[in-house]
Order: sequence, then structure tokens, then C-alpha cells
Amino acid sequence: MAAPALSHVILTGALIAVIFTVQVFYFYVVDNVWVEMTRKELKELTDYVADTIANLYFLVNATNTNPMLEKTLRLPLDVGDSTYTLEITYDQSNNVQSIKSALGSRSWLNVTSWLPRGLKIDATKTQKIESSARTVVAGCRRVAPNILVWIAYEG
Repeated sequence: MAAPALSHVILTGALIAVIFTVQVFYFYVVDNVWVEMTRKELKELTDYVADTIANLYFLVNATNTNPMLEKTLRLPLDVGDSTYTLEITYDQSNNVQSIKSALGSRSWLNVTSWLPRGLKIDATKTQKIESSARTVVAGCRRVAPNILVWIAYEG
């Protein structure tokens, strides 16, 4: 009589252990899938902004005049159900390098899209963009030998 009861206790304990183990691995897999999907969304966002700035650069560079071009960006309110930041990175001599986007709550989750060489940052106009319902513009203009770019809130 003791043998069936002991087997029952052992199997019940093993079943409970398997249920908790599967649950832990399930949450780990779900978190990894969420991180990868969010990283892809951020990459799509930075590629969109980088392509827009590159297109503005090519338009300004194709003219003999010195126009100032701005384009309204259509940015999402959030990425992966979290806020995000978007900024142009540049070096000490104001040479533009890339567009960087990071998740607000998890700053380690960030992506970069590179910009064409030879652009300079317009430090008077560029801003660090945080996800919101505000309108954001990307801009480009030629000043003397340099072509300046920026992203900022409209108005």
C-alpha cells in the first residue's frame, strides 16, 4: 500500500516541477522575442529618418542655390509599448555620423542607422526627440561649403 502512495507523491512532485520549469523558459522565450521585435521596429524607425535626411541632402546638393528643406516625419507614438528617443550623433567637429534610437525604459536596447559622410550638424536647430504626439521635422540646408542637417520639433 505504501508503494503506490509513494509513486503518486513522486510523480505529482515531478509534474509540478515540470510545470514551473516550462513556465520559466516560456517567459524567457517571450522576452527574447519581444526584444528582437522591438529592435526591428527601432531599426525601421532609424532607417526611415536616415533615408529622409539622405534624400534631403541629395536634393540640396543637386541645386546651385542655398535652399533650406524640411520634411515632416511620421513617427509612431511608441515602440514596443514603450517610449523611445531619437537623436543625431556627431563627433567633436560637428560631423554627422548616424541616427540613434533607444527605448526609454531600457536604454541598452538601441539601434543605429548611418548617414552619408560629409554632413554637419546644425547645432542651433537639432533636438533630442522623445516619442510624443508632437510633429517632428528633418531638415537640411547649405551654408558656405557645408551642408547642415537636423531633426527637431516643428514650430
